[in-house]
Amino acid sequence: MRETNHSMVTEFIFLGLSNSQELQIFLFVFFFVFYVGMVLGYLLIVITVASDSHLHSRMYFLLVKLSVIDLCLSSVTIPKMIADFFSKLKIISFKGCLGQMFLLHFFGGRELVILIAMAFDRYVAICKPLHYTTTRCGSVCVGIVVAAWGTGSLHSVSQLAFVVNLPFRGPNEVDSFYCDLPRVIKLACTDTHRLDIMVIANSGVLIVCSFVLLVISYTIIPVTIYRPSDRSSKALSTLTAHITVVLLFFGPCIFIYGWQFTIKSLDKFLPVFYSVLTLLLNPIIYTLRNKDMKTAMRWLRK
Repeated sequence: MRETNHSMVTEFIFLGLSNSQELQIFLFVFFFVFYVGMVLGYLLIVITVASDSHLHSRMYFLLVKLSVIDLCLSSVTIPKMIADFFSKLKIISFKGCLGQMFLLHFFGGRELVILIAMAFDRYVAICKPLHYTTTRCGSVCVGIVVAAWGTGSLHSVSQLAFVVNLPFRGPNEVDSFYCDLPRVIKLACTDTHRLDIMVIANSGVLIVCSFVLLVISYTIIPVTIYRPSDRSSKALSTLTAHITVVLLFFGPCIFIYGWQFTIKSLDKFLPVFYSVLTLLLNPIIYTLRNKDMKTAMRWLRK
């Protein structure tokens, strides 16, 4: 421990994924390749949509927004984790820890809004196509962006309010590779049970309610278009990609923020899955399951 029981903690120490030097070298190469692939994948999506006029629609506007948010979300934790593989003490300052938590929940809140907007956009486009074509794209997109920024800001500030005034005077070792609310509040010198309940009431309820809303939305759409045709098969292919991304995003979040009991076997796996694997799979899913994107990428390559 670097702090005494009588002084405020000024830094936290990450325990990381492993203490083995050989394994850390392997993990460095593994996550470095993953991160580079992730960045290139998201940039490819943004460049493809920007360069092809056929993709200048509301659905692809939301896809670009989601890609930028995912890129920012991954950059909050992964570069620090990669750099720490060469450090004996994986240290982050108290303010740096607060900054990580703020940005994680800021971008996470924005992503939640974008995913809901994408589900509603697909519902209107598939189930009410006439209404979809008459709706002004610009005003809707501006509204979505404002809602995403507002939700992300409000959610991150409310999360930070839990931590900023907590008394951290004792342990300062975080059993993870990044700062997140459920792990950090356990280090406070106070009864954290009530804080755990407040985290579930804030993040947990928000995530579960959004997930249920998305499940209902994506259930209504296939029922509405259940008839064999080229249009319905294309719509179902797009929906499959959207549903897969929703499950990858909300699955780990529900266990991390909405489940009070720790599952040891998933304790280290879920943060890695949520912070790395999910964000890596998103651009792959959206490009491989979308014929328009694949066509535009082939044109861009020529």
